Amino acid sequence: MSGVIFSIIAGAAMSVQGVMNTRLSDKIGLYESNVIVQGIAFVLSLVALWILGKGNFREIGGVNKMYLLGGVLGIIITITVMLGIGKLSPTVAISIILIAQLFVAALIDAFGWMDSEQVAFGWNKYVGMVLMIGGVLLFKWR
Repeated sequence: MSGVIFSIIAGAAMSVQGVMNTRLSDKIGLYESNVIVQGIAFVLSLVALWILGKGNFREIGGVNKMYLLGGVLGIIITITVMLGIGKLSPTVAISIILIAQLFVAALIDAFGWMDSEQVAFGWNKYVGMVLMIGGVLLFKWR
């Protein structure tokens, strides 16, 4: 159950953050707002590490080097969410983002990429994807 709760919180926070970041970028600029957002996240990450951290940085040598590129995705995510919301409505942009997330997560599951356990992608998941895409098209239709 905690996984469901955390996922709901993450989804809600991502939607609110996307709109907040976009409004900030309207006032101070896209890349300027990204620096503010990422900078605050970095400082808060250090505080969380100091208070809650129980890992071991010395183990980083045994990590697949590709996984270190997750930080690169942070800037791509933040900027493209702001651009998407700025060009579309928050609802349409976030809907498309969610579909893209689901599709890529399904590919990761289906092929077992990045050391994930392989999970079959059956007909019901295809139908679900089509329904989601149809929902976004209906939402966008004027």
